[in-house]
Amino acid sequence: MRVDSLRTASGPTISWRVIECWGAGISLFVQAGAFLPLVLSDADGALSDSARSILRLPCLPIYAFTAVILIRNFPQFLTALRRNLIVPLMLALPFLSTLWSIEPPTTLRRAIGLLFCVLLSYVLAIRFTPRQLLFLVFVTLGTCIALSVVISVVSPSLASMPDGAMRGVFIHKNVLGWYASLMILVATAVLIDGTFGLRRTALVLLAAGVICLASSGSMTAIIATSVAFCLIGFYSLLQRSSSIGRVVIVLFFVQLSLGILISLHEFLVPALEALGKDATLTGRVPLWELVDREISDRWMLGYGYQVFWTVENPEATHIWLLLGWAAPHAHNGYRDILLNFGIIGMILFVLMVPYAIRQGGFLQCHDPQYGWLWLNVLTIMIVVMNLTESIFFVQNDAIFILFTTAIIMFSLYAPVVSVSHSPSWQAPKRALTSGLQTS
Repeated sequence: MRVDSLRTASGPTISWRVIECWGAGISLFVQAGAFLPLVLSDADGALSDSARSILRLPCLPIYAFTAVILIRNFPQFLTALRRNLIVPLMLALPFLSTLWSIEPPTTLRRAIGLLFCVLLSYVLAIRFTPRQLLFLVFVTLGTCIALSVVISVVSPSLASMPDGAMRGVFIHKNVLGWYASLMILVATAVLIDGTFGLRRTALVLLAAGVICLASSGSMTAIIATSVAFCLIGFYSLLQRSSSIGRVVIVLFFVQLSLGILISLHEFLVPALEALGKDATLTGRVPLWELVDREISDRWMLGYGYQVFWTVENPEATHIWLLLGWAAPHAHNGYRDILLNFGIIGMILFVLMVPYAIRQGGFLQCHDPQYGWLWLNVLTIMIVVMNLTESIFFVQNDAIFILFTTAIIMFSLYAPVVSVSHSPSWQAPKRALTSGLQTS
């Protein structure tokens, strides 16, 4: 018999649902890297080896919470695995890469951390609806952004980078920019949804997000926020259109996106030079040129998961010497996938993401009452962020956890909604198939 509550020694009972909600919220807050890394870092936001060791300790209770919840909901977990086999394959790649990794122990240790992060994504996907997850993220990110504003007033020196840019409760201004961008999206989604009764709170946190975004000066986050509002309009229009109209809208949006990307590739650097701005994108352009050479040397399988940017790797050391600064990653999530797993990993990733975007669009059109809008926008926002930052497959990172959660949730719900929208003569057969899959 299943027990749905815990009784403490003094008598009161605690429901498992309360444990799930609090555990998930605290897990996301810790994985966001708020406050504790800032306390342990130096003035430039760098972390020593001892500080990194300390930061691993709060992850252990999160791993335990994740394991307990998945064990309690093991049938649903298996269903989520079966409905999207590419995610488990991508999760297996870091472990397989130990076979060719240039530093197998490091690859294995970091692969274990990534494993529990993705397992937490499964917890969020199977135990929360899109609207429930929206509220959870709203509270968690709202806490981070509100604390960032407070600490910038109380202790400006602690909340600022050496160059004066605001970093809030995070170790770097870019990280604050990312979460401020997500906060703006989430607060806007709460305002659009209108079912939470938190309009004033959402407006306050939206304003706080805008302040943090502007004060951080993160261009990646500013661009991602602009893309988010364009996507909100796109998905809202897509939902209200007929089937033929949706095809036209999607084709127009794809062509527009490709046109913008081609224009940026051809004209961005000359435009920046004409305006007197940094045409190297803060050192990213020369970094990418050097990284591309290293990718070509191991284009098939890469160097192994999360081991290229280590002091033990002479290729990374050579890049750092040429650049004059120690890049922690390629500042491009797609290049880091190639460094980690080669073309094999990129093929799996390219199969996974567009299919998830398609499923998300289908759910937005056919099941909008569940609140799919923000997850669709979030997914593409993170895809855009990785053009100049590296967030894909980063262990103990809340943004990648939410990205993976969205992909899993799309694949979990899309088959069910597809059955409900099948022609009447096909519905009994598809319903039976769905029932066998979930049994």
